Amino acid sequence: MGLKTYRPTTPSLRHTTLPTFEEITKDKPERSLTVARKSNAGRNSAGRISIRHRGGGHRRKLRIVDFKRDKHGIPAKVAAIEYDPNRSARIALLYYRDGEKRYILAPLGLMVGQTVMSGADAEPAVGNALPLAKIPLGLPIHNIELVAGRGAQVVRSAGQVAQLMAREAGHANVKLPSGEVRMFSVDCLATIGQVGNLENDSISLGKAGRKRWLGIRPTVRGVAMNPVDHPMGGGEGRTSGGGHPVSPWGQLTKGKKTRHKRKTSGKFIVSRRK
Repeated sequence: MGLKTYRPTTPSLRHTTLPTFEEITKDKPERSLTVARKSNAGRNSAGRISIRHRGGGHRRKLRIVDFKRDKHGIPAKVAAIEYDPNRSARIALLYYRDGEKRYILAPLGLMVGQTVMSGADAEPAVGNALPLAKIPLGLPIHNIELVAGRGAQVVRSAGQVAQLMAREAGHANVKLPSGEVRMFSVDCLATIGQVGNLENDSISLGKAGRKRWLGIRPTVRGVAMNPVDHPMGGGEGRTSGGGHPVSPWGQLTKGKKTRHKRKTSGKFIVSRRK
Protein backbone atom coordinates (compact mmCIF):
# COMPACT_ATOMS: atom_id res chain seq x y z
CA MET A 1 0.00 0.00 0.00
CA GLY A 2 1.22 3.48 -0.86
CA LEU A 3 0.50 6.83 0.72
CA LYS A 4 -0.25 10.10 -1.02
CA THR A 5 0.24 13.65 0.19
CA TYR A 6 -1.26 16.79 -1.29
CA ARG A 7 -0.11 20.23 -2.32
CA PRO A 8 -1.12 22.57 0.52
CA THR A 9 -3.73 24.51 -1.45
CA THR A 10 -5.90 24.53 1.71
CA PRO A 11 -4.90 24.40 5.41
CA SER A 12 -6.34 20.91 5.82
CA LEU A 13 -4.56 19.45 2.78
CA ARG A 14 -1.23 20.58 4.25
CA HIS A 15 -1.51 17.83 6.89
CA THR A 16 -3.45 15.20 4.93
CA THR A 17 -1.86 11.80 4.21
CA LEU A 18 -4.16 9.17 2.75
CA PRO A 19 -3.75 5.69 1.22
CA THR A 20 -3.55 5.29 -2.55
CA PHE A 21 -5.65 2.07 -2.51
CA GLU A 22 -3.45 0.71 -5.30
CA GLU A 23 -3.73 -2.82 -3.92
CA ILE A 24 -7.55 -2.80 -4.16
CA THR A 25 -8.74 -4.84 -7.14
CA LYS A 26 -12.54 -4.74 -6.68
CA ASP A 27 -14.68 -1.68 -5.98
CA LYS A 28 -17.89 -3.19 -4.63
CA PRO A 29 -18.22 -5.97 -2.02
CA GLU A 30 -19.59 -9.45 -2.73
CA ARG A 31 -23.31 -8.96 -2.13
CA SER A 32 -23.86 -12.43 -0.62
CA LEU A 33 -21.18 -11.74 2.02
CA THR A 34 -22.57 -8.43 3.31
CA VAL A 35 -25.25 -7.62 5.89
CA ALA A 36 -26.83 -4.34 6.92
CA ARG A 37 -25.13 -2.48 9.76
CA LYS A 38 -27.35 -0.22 11.83
CA SER A 39 -25.64 2.73 13.50
CA ASN A 40 -26.59 3.00 17.17
CA ALA A 41 -24.67 6.26 17.71
CA GLY A 42 -23.26 4.94 20.98
CA ARG A 43 -26.71 4.28 22.51
CA ASN A 44 -27.72 1.12 24.35
CA SER A 45 -31.09 -0.65 24.24
CA ALA A 46 -32.53 1.95 26.64
CA GLY A 47 -31.54 4.77 24.30
CA ARG A 48 -28.93 6.17 26.69
CA ILE A 49 -25.37 7.01 25.66
CA SER A 50 -23.09 4.13 26.70
CA ILE A 51 -20.14 5.07 24.44
CA ARG A 52 -19.43 8.76 24.10
CA HIS A 53 -18.32 10.58 20.93
CA ARG A 54 -20.17 8.31 18.50
CA GLY A 55 -22.70 9.38 15.89
CA GLY A 56 -23.19 10.35 12.26
CA GLY A 57 -20.76 8.99 9.71
CA HIS A 58 -21.17 7.29 6.37
CA ARG A 59 -23.47 4.31 5.96
CA ARG A 60 -21.61 1.00 5.97
CA LYS A 61 -22.28 -2.63 5.23
CA LEU A 62 -20.72 -5.34 7.37
CA ARG A 63 -18.52 -7.78 5.48
CA ILE A 64 -18.83 -11.32 6.84
CA VAL A 65 -15.18 -12.27 7.41
CA ASP A 66 -14.26 -15.93 7.96
CA PHE A 67 -12.23 -15.95 11.19
CA LYS A 68 -12.74 -19.69 11.77
CA ARG A 69 -11.11 -20.93 8.52
CA ASP A 70 -12.94 -24.22 9.02
CA LYS A 71 -13.00 -25.42 5.38
CA HIS A 72 -10.08 -27.78 5.92
CA GLY A 73 -8.37 -29.38 2.94
CA ILE A 74 -10.33 -27.43 0.31
CA PRO A 75 -8.11 -25.08 -1.78
CA ALA A 76 -9.37 -21.57 -2.47
CA LYS A 77 -8.29 -19.07 -5.11
CA VAL A 78 -7.84 -15.40 -4.21
CA ALA A 79 -10.30 -13.57 -6.47
CA ALA A 80 -9.88 -9.99 -5.21
CA ILE A 81 -8.39 -7.71 -2.56
CA GLU A 82 -11.04 -5.35 -1.19
CA TYR A 83 -11.43 -2.37 1.13
CA ASP A 84 -13.37 -2.91 4.36
CA PRO A 85 -14.69 0.25 6.08
CA ASN A 86 -15.16 -1.64 9.35
CA ARG A 87 -11.49 -2.52 9.95
CA SER A 88 -7.98 -1.22 9.32
CA ALA A 89 -6.85 -4.30 7.37
CA ARG A 90 -7.77 -5.17 3.81
CA ILE A 91 -9.84 -8.28 3.08
CA ALA A 92 -9.38 -10.95 0.41
CA LEU A 93 -12.24 -12.62 -1.44
CA LEU A 94 -11.75 -16.37 -1.79
CA TYR A 95 -13.41 -18.68 -4.32
CA TYR A 96 -13.31 -22.25 -2.95
CA ARG A 97 -13.13 -25.21 -5.27
CA ASP A 98 -16.57 -26.39 -4.10
CA GLY A 99 -18.11 -23.07 -5.20
CA GLU A 100 -18.37 -21.27 -1.86
CA LYS A 101 -17.13 -17.70 -1.44
CA ARG A 102 -15.63 -16.27 1.74
CA TYR A 103 -13.70 -13.26 2.96
CA ILE A 104 -10.46 -13.50 4.98
CA LEU A 105 -8.04 -10.88 6.28
CA ALA A 106 -5.52 -10.09 3.55
CA PRO A 107 -1.94 -10.79 4.74
CA LEU A 108 1.07 -8.96 3.39
CA GLY A 109 2.14 -10.40 0.03
CA LEU A 110 -1.14 -12.18 -0.80
CA MET A 111 -1.83 -11.72 -4.51
CA VAL A 112 -4.86 -12.22 -6.72
CA GLY A 113 -4.75 -15.67 -8.33
CA GLN A 114 -2.85 -17.24 -5.44
CA THR A 115 -4.17 -20.43 -3.83
CA VAL A 116 -4.64 -20.71 -0.06
CA MET A 117 -5.81 -23.54 2.15
CA SER A 118 -6.51 -24.28 5.81
CA GLY A 119 -6.08 -27.35 7.97
CA ALA A 120 -3.32 -29.49 9.44
CA ASP A 121 -2.20 -30.68 5.99
CA ALA A 122 -1.75 -27.20 4.51
CA GLU A 123 1.72 -25.87 3.74
CA PRO A 124 3.11 -23.14 6.04
CA ALA A 125 2.77 -20.50 3.30
CA VAL A 126 1.40 -16.95 3.46
CA GLY A 127 -2.39 -16.96 3.80
CA ASN A 128 -2.69 -20.59 4.87
CA ALA A 129 -4.26 -21.37 8.26
CA LEU A 130 -2.76 -24.19 10.35
CA PRO A 131 -2.93 -25.39 13.96
CA LEU A 132 -0.07 -24.04 16.08
CA ALA A 133 1.14 -27.64 16.44
CA LYS A 134 1.94 -27.76 12.69
CA ILE A 135 3.54 -24.31 12.23
CA PRO A 136 7.38 -24.23 12.21
CA LEU A 137 8.91 -22.28 15.10
CA GLY A 138 9.91 -18.69 14.38
CA LEU A 139 7.38 -18.08 11.60
CA PRO A 140 5.36 -14.82 11.63
CA ILE A 141 1.65 -15.47 12.24
CA HIS A 142 -1.58 -13.51 12.72
CA ASN A 143 -5.32 -14.09 13.13
CA ILE A 144 -4.87 -16.43 16.14
CA GLU A 145 -7.60 -18.27 18.03
CA LEU A 146 -7.77 -17.98 21.82
CA VAL A 147 -10.01 -21.05 22.05
CA ALA A 148 -9.79 -23.78 19.40
CA GLY A 149 -12.79 -23.66 17.06
CA ARG A 150 -14.10 -20.32 18.31
CA GLY A 151 -12.48 -18.26 15.56
CA ALA A 152 -9.52 -15.88 15.55
CA GLN A 153 -9.63 -13.11 18.15
CA VAL A 154 -6.10 -11.68 18.41
CA VAL A 155 -3.56 -10.08 15.99
CA ARG A 156 -6.12 -8.95 13.42
CA SER A 157 -5.47 -5.23 12.79
CA ALA A 158 -3.41 -3.70 9.99
CA GLY A 159 0.34 -4.40 10.11
CA GLN A 160 0.14 -6.64 13.18
CA VAL A 161 2.29 -9.79 13.46
CA ALA A 162 3.04 -12.35 16.16
CA GLN A 163 5.81 -14.95 16.34
CA LEU A 164 5.67 -18.59 17.37
CA MET A 165 8.43 -19.00 19.97
CA ALA A 166 8.19 -22.53 21.46
CA ARG A 167 5.97 -25.55 22.08
CA GLU A 168 5.67 -27.78 25.13
CA ALA A 169 3.05 -29.85 26.96
CA GLY A 170 0.18 -29.08 24.60
CA HIS A 171 0.77 -25.34 24.59
CA ALA A 172 2.59 -22.95 22.26
CA ASN A 173 4.34 -19.77 23.39
CA VAL A 174 3.50 -16.87 21.08
CA LYS A 175 5.07 -13.42 21.24
CA LEU A 176 2.29 -10.89 20.58
CA PRO A 177 2.73 -7.44 18.97
CA SER A 178 2.64 -5.79 22.41
CA GLY A 179 5.72 -7.78 23.47
CA GLU A 180 3.70 -10.07 25.74
CA VAL A 181 4.49 -13.79 25.51
CA ARG A 182 1.37 -15.87 25.96
CA MET A 183 0.49 -19.56 25.91
CA PHE A 184 -2.05 -20.84 23.38
CA SER A 185 -3.34 -24.37 22.90
CA VAL A 186 -1.53 -26.11 20.03
CA ASP A 187 -4.97 -26.90 18.56
CA CYS A 188 -5.69 -23.21 17.95
CA LEU A 189 -5.55 -22.11 14.32
CA ALA A 190 -3.32 -19.26 13.15
CA THR A 191 -2.68 -17.78 9.72
CA ILE A 192 0.84 -17.55 8.30
CA GLY A 193 2.21 -14.08 7.57
CA GLN A 194 1.69 -10.51 8.67
CA VAL A 195 -1.56 -8.58 8.33
CA GLY A 196 -1.37 -6.28 5.31
CA ASN A 197 -1.88 -2.51 4.99
CA LEU A 198 1.30 -1.77 6.96
CA GLU A 199 1.20 1.99 6.45
CA ASN A 200 -2.18 2.44 8.12
CA ASP A 201 -0.44 4.05 11.13
CA SER A 202 0.95 6.81 8.91
CA ILE A 203 -2.46 8.03 7.74
CA SER A 204 -3.28 11.62 8.75
CA LEU A 205 -6.94 12.54 8.29
CA GLY A 206 -6.05 16.23 7.94
CA LYS A 207 -9.37 17.74 8.96
CA ALA A 208 -12.17 17.37 11.49
CA GLY A 209 -14.74 16.62 8.78
CA ARG A 210 -13.02 13.39 7.76
CA LYS A 211 -13.24 12.25 11.39
CA ARG A 212 -16.98 12.93 11.29
CA TRP A 213 -17.30 10.80 8.13
CA LEU A 214 -15.98 7.91 10.24
CA GLY A 215 -18.76 8.42 12.80
CA ILE A 216 -16.53 9.97 15.48
CA ARG A 217 -17.88 13.11 17.18
CA PRO A 218 -15.77 15.80 18.92
CA THR A 219 -14.15 15.17 22.30
CA VAL A 220 -14.23 18.11 24.74
CA ARG A 221 -11.48 18.35 27.38
CA GLY A 222 -12.62 18.08 30.99
CA VAL A 223 -10.63 21.15 32.07
CA ALA A 224 -12.56 23.23 29.50
CA MET A 225 -15.88 22.38 31.20
CA ASN A 226 -17.66 23.77 34.24
CA PRO A 227 -17.48 22.02 37.64
CA VAL A 228 -21.07 20.81 37.23
CA ASP A 229 -20.06 18.91 34.07
CA HIS A 230 -16.69 17.42 35.01
CA PRO A 231 -14.53 16.88 38.12
CA MET A 232 -11.65 18.72 36.40
CA GLY A 233 -13.79 21.69 35.29
CA GLY A 234 -13.83 25.24 36.61
CA GLY A 235 -11.14 27.45 38.10
CA GLU A 236 -10.17 31.04 37.45
CA GLY A 237 -8.49 31.42 34.09
CA ARG A 238 -6.92 28.38 32.47
CA THR A 239 -6.10 25.60 34.91
CA SER A 240 -4.82 22.09 34.32
CA GLY A 241 -7.24 20.60 36.83
CA GLY A 242 -4.97 20.39 39.86
CA GLY A 243 -5.57 16.69 40.50
CA HIS A 244 -4.97 13.47 38.66
CA PRO A 245 -6.73 13.15 35.27
CA VAL A 246 -10.12 11.50 35.77
CA SER A 247 -13.18 10.62 33.72
CA PRO A 248 -16.48 12.51 34.15
CA TRP A 249 -17.38 9.88 36.78
CA GLY A 250 -14.18 10.30 38.77
CA GLN A 251 -12.29 7.20 37.59
CA LEU A 252 -8.53 7.58 37.02
CA THR A 253 -7.86 7.70 33.29
CA LYS A 254 -4.08 7.70 32.80
CA GLY A 255 -1.70 4.99 33.97
CA LYS A 256 -3.99 3.07 36.31
CA LYS A 257 -3.83 -0.67 35.68
CA THR A 258 -7.33 -1.97 35.15
CA ARG A 259 -6.70 -5.70 34.61
CA HIS A 260 -7.97 -7.87 37.49
CA LYS A 261 -5.01 -9.40 39.33
CA ARG A 262 -6.70 -12.78 39.84
CA LYS A 263 -8.16 -13.10 36.35
CA THR A 264 -8.07 -16.78 35.38
CA SER A 265 -6.49 -16.14 31.97
CA GLY A 266 -3.45 -14.61 33.70
CA LYS A 267 -1.95 -18.07 34.12
CA PHE A 268 -1.41 -18.23 30.34
CA ILE A 269 0.78 -15.11 30.29
CA VAL A 270 4.45 -16.17 30.32
CA SER A 271 5.88 -12.65 30.37
CA ARG A 272 3.99 -9.37 30.33
CA ARG A 273 4.52 -6.60 27.83
CA LYS A 274 7.29 -4.20 28.60
